[in-house]
Amino acid sequence: IFTEEHRRLDAILGERLAVPLEAKARVLKTLGAIAPLVEIHSNLGLDAHEHLAAGLETVVGDPLPRLLLLPFQQGLQARMRVRPLPDGPAYLPGHGGASLVVEHEGARLLVQRDLAGELRNAQRWVSELTRLEANPELEWALEDPESCLQLLLEAEQLPDLVLEWPEGQRFQTPRSFGMEAMRLKVASGQDWFGIGGELRIDEDRVLDMKTLLDLMDHNPGRFLPLGEGRFLSLTQAFRRRLSDLRSFGEFRGKELRLHPIAALALGELEEGWGHFQTDKGWKTHQAHIRAAMAQNPKVPITCEAELRPYQEEGFQWLARLAEAGFGACLADDMGLGKTIQALALLLLRGAAGPALVVAPTSVCANWEAETRKFAPTLRVRHLAEGDREHTLNTLEPMDLLLCSYGLLHTESERLQMVEWSTVILDEAQAIKNAFTKRSQAAMGLKAGCRLILSGTPLENHLGELWNLFRFINPGLLGSLESFQRRYQTPIERDRDPEALHRLRRLTAPFLLRRTKAQVLEELPSRTEITLELEPSAEEAAFLEALRQKSLEALEAGQSAEGQTLQVLAAITRLRRACCNPSLIQPELGIESSKLTAFLELVEELRENRHRALVFSQFVDHLSILRRALDEKGFAYQYLDGSTSTKARTQAVTAFQRGEGELFLISLKAGGTGLNLTGADYVIHMDPWWNPAVEDQASDRAHRIGQTRPVTIYRLIIKGSIEQKIVGLHQSKRQLADQLLDGRTSTARLDAKALLALLRES
Repeated sequence: IFTEEHRRLDAILGERLAVPLEAKARVLKTLGAIAPLVEIHSNLGLDAHEHLAAGLETVVGDPLPRLLLLPFQQGLQARMRVRPLPDGPAYLPGHGGASLVVEHEGARLLVQRDLAGELRNAQRWVSELTRLEANPELEWALEDPESCLQLLLEAEQLPDLVLEWPEGQRFQTPRSFGMEAMRLKVASGQDWFGIGGELRIDEDRVLDMKTLLDLMDHNPGRFLPLGEGRFLSLTQAFRRRLSDLRSFGEFRGKELRLHPIAALALGELEEGWGHFQTDKGWKTHQAHIRAAMAQNPKVPITCEAELRPYQEEGFQWLARLAEAGFGACLADDMGLGKTIQALALLLLRGAAGPALVVAPTSVCANWEAETRKFAPTLRVRHLAEGDREHTLNTLEPMDLLLCSYGLLHTESERLQMVEWSTVILDEAQAIKNAFTKRSQAAMGLKAGCRLILSGTPLENHLGELWNLFRFINPGLLGSLESFQRRYQTPIERDRDPEALHRLRRLTAPFLLRRTKAQVLEELPSRTEITLELEPSAEEAAFLEALRQKSLEALEAGQSAEGQTLQVLAAITRLRRACCNPSLIQPELGIESSKLTAFLELVEELRENRHRALVFSQFVDHLSILRRALDEKGFAYQYLDGSTSTKARTQAVTAFQRGEGELFLISLKAGGTGLNLTGADYVIHMDPWWNPAVEDQASDRAHRIGQTRPVTIYRLIIKGSIEQKIVGLHQSKRQLADQLLDGRTSTARLDAKALLALLRES
């Protein structure tokens, strides 16, 4: 559709100029864009371009596009255009006439445009402005303030890009601040340190640290609104440090209160800020920590064990933390000698007063044997023997009292009255449940140094770790409610990597874990094999009928969320049926595929002169295995939870001497505290929920002193609940490793997930 000027021009060119149609089209294309701006004369010559250029000054137009910004709802509308002359009209880059006749300051100019250059520059700007996507119209609608502010910050980094605002602009380019702009002040409290901070925005406005954090909470993006169209931008390093500080303490008003122990995790706290003011208490505390951590303690000469290099490093780590007044968690793999490292620490601290070791009853005998062998200057005493009150009242320096977890509970009042130089909880996962009386008894113990030993500090969920740290460093991880809000829920449910990073950073100074692969190059190889056994038709039908019956009973009851125990009971019944149908309904006389496979396997092991540990969590299942082995003439050792300490020691010693081809052990009773390197095979007859428990049992054979490759078999019924449980093992390992190795977390198993396993089996 032509304007009036276009029609006049078309008439002139058509009537008076003898030019080809193509030339006419080119003239129209060139002059069409300027028709509203120039007077069209009726006496144009044959060469319209020459006529227009006659007597006009020729100038080169600016080829750099500029960004035209207009308010648009809550955001902006952006257009990229060129202005060949600064105050002249705007054009789409690379489009329109290459020559323009323009009135400028009372003169008529011929402006030459570089269309290709304009287009190249526009494309370059678009590629460097992340909020703009390429489109031929070079127009964008940015509806949210975050995108607008990001665009403005990026545009500021392009010095050749001009921004054009209309009157009454809505957005101001946000000011960016780094840590160097923040002023911090630390003051000492009774048992905490208070940190206050201020960020000066301008002469009239100062934001305190809590206000900044509140703004961050309500504005997850990069920009923080200050009102009246003003915004604030914090660098990523600044944001991260503020988040770290908050995660390590609790606000009381505008002051952030930190636990003194957290200072070790915040070693770089003073670095990077614009100003960091501290008081005498903070300086003294930091100096004490630095002095303790700089020590190079030597293994006491009374230690009659030659510690391996990694064991000596572990002892030194423990000694430094003890000197600083901090507790520790030694979480080395099973079989790496945690007891030896702990004994070296007890020798170092022995003169300061009596020490207490709490361990499962089955492990106490191992502690006595190791102490008499490697730390004979420590006097071993047992709480279980004789007059307990007399024993506790007559403790002296260099005394080591051994106590079971059962007696920890029953004798808690007396144990809590003693001032212990060192308290060690071995197999500390025994207090992972914060609400048990055993855990409560442990928390009341008074000690100059608290140490826990556990190859599995985290078995099921992060709440277990919280309780272990509540013992070694009370208050470091805050209350359980605070811990769940800051760490457990974000990590387990939301898989938040930042929350995981902060938790690891807070706990890492107090937790040491080495794996066999890291420190024992000489340890023989370990091979794990899962044997998926095909059940007989009769056995498969029995298992399916049992599953359907259990599922019907559960679904007829209350919701899955409220019946965790009932679901677990149903699954346990199914698992026992997988071990041997006779454990559920012996009158049916259904043969067990697992028993048949087990006997074939151990027969092969005997022929090849191998010896094996055989684990099951069900004692009555072990009884079935014993009867079958007796019929086949196998020699074996045996222990379960009812085996006395004396008989247990005798069985272990006999097996290590070579007496018995097999050692049958209940998983819970013999999964820890045993050295059974006389076996080079391990057979797990039924899978446990958490692979860490199985790993501990397997480590009875695969540990220091083993000279042969170790092979581990897991026997499971194909297509059964057992197969589902084994499938969960990887996620359970990730749940433990997330804290120790930084890998992604996995949500904990709940009643709903358990019921889903039952449905899918």
